[in-house]
Amino acid sequence: MTGSQLIVNGAPRICEAAPDTPLLWVLRDELGVTSVKYGCGEGLCGACTVHLDGEPVRSCTMTLADAAGRSITTVEGLAATGHPLVAAWVAEQTSQCGYCQPGQIMTAAALLARNPHPSDEQIVTAMSDNLCRCGTYHRIRRAVRRAADGQEQR
Repeated sequence: MTGSQLIVNGAPRICEAAPDTPLLWVLRDELGVTSVKYGCGEGLCGACTVHLDGEPVRSCTMTLADAAGRSITTVEGLAATGHPLVAAWVAEQTSQCGYCQPGQIMTAAALLARNPHPSDEQIVTAMSDNLCRCGTYHRIRRAVRRAADGQEQR
């Protein structure tokens, strides 16, 4: 097997997994990116959300073959850019258990990339497909609002 190339958080990586392996398991097991979480395995909960060429995708339903040659950003890549969501998440004490938070942040980052100044209703709608078992939805909304408001100061 010659391997598939991915660009993960700006760095080229060669993956030897089978082409039909879910991207989630390639990232976690082969590349050691453990912030990407397994939640449901069916693309329903959002814990595994990453950006593929800038768009949010559920990595549990995306295969290595579908991701090959493309750019993947995880929450570590977002943090490395100094994205305002990272500081907002800390300031609002958003995490309780923290398991879903990387996927929540990646979904919120996609929202802010599309709409830098969303209304509360737009935030709730955009985030509605990401499940938080601890129920920190009000803190998540506040953190997204804080990041959106702070973007003007960047």
